Amino acid sequence: MKLDGRRQSTNVDDRRGMSVGKAAGGIGIGGLIIVGIITLLLGGDPTDVIQNAGQILGGTEIVSSGRQPTAEEEELAVFSKQILAGTEDVWTRIFKQNGLTYQPPKMVLYTDYVQTASGTASAQMGPFYNSADQTVYLDLSFFTSMKQQIGADGDFAYAYVIAHEVGHHVQYLLGTLSQAHQQMSRVSEKQANQISVRLELQADFYAGVWAYHDNKLFGSLEPGDVEEGMAVASKIGDDYLQKKARGYAVPDSFNHGTSAQRSRWLKKGLSTGDPSQGDTFSLDYNQL
Repeated sequence: MKLDGRRQSTNVDDRRGMSVGKAAGGIGIGGLIIVGIITLLLGGDPTDVIQNAGQILGGTEIVSSGRQPTAEEEELAVFSKQILAGTEDVWTRIFKQNGLTYQPPKMVLYTDYVQTASGTASAQMGPFYNSADQTVYLDLSFFTSMKQQIGADGDFAYAYVIAHEVGHHVQYLLGTLSQAHQQMSRVSEKQANQISVRLELQADFYAGVWAYHDNKLFGSLEPGDVEEGMAVASKIGDDYLQKKARGYAVPDSFNHGTSAQRSRWLKKGLSTGDPSQGDTFSLDYNQL
């Protein structure tokens, strides 16, 4: 991506170098990591662990670790701030065109674990959006893990991850997120998973919409960028991850969408740039 000279968002809280002290009760940091991994391998949604992290960890204390970020981490921090700024510019314009006001999310950069409005969360859960404090949480080491664990690499692949989480914030502002969560609380686990898939695919679509308009505004996309996005989308589908983890997939447990679905909705956003074409809730589930 071409980002030279692009502004960096100031709506960022850099908490790298802070750490969590010992837990006063609960199962502790290590236990939370284990729970998150087991949840993923069994086909569950690790964000469920995040939402309940406060109860799981018990009391914690945030202290300075004294750790200094590497040069690579600093480059990724600047990159992340530039991408967040791009989402601010794009979604502010789109909302204004539709008679709405966009209120950007905050981004928190952290290392290993972080205190959120919903409790203490571990980086093992991956990047996530918390509607309780309208914040995107990101441990920059996730990008290294993407490369090492699933072979997904490249600046646009990383940008897609951030834009996807911002997509959840767009859903929050439009009321889609709260409506979906209310529905999920009233239905079976299988049906709740299907609603979750619809949310995730729409966030993928919104990430594509952002990229379309960011390129129109700034000429940010370079040859190979779209292919990077498609590659990472194909490697974070529930079917791909479950087969990689245990050799088979359980469709009823999918909560983010298959590789084909995630790639399709990201591509649709990238090709149309039209937010109105991202209704993943009206379609029959088998048509997603």
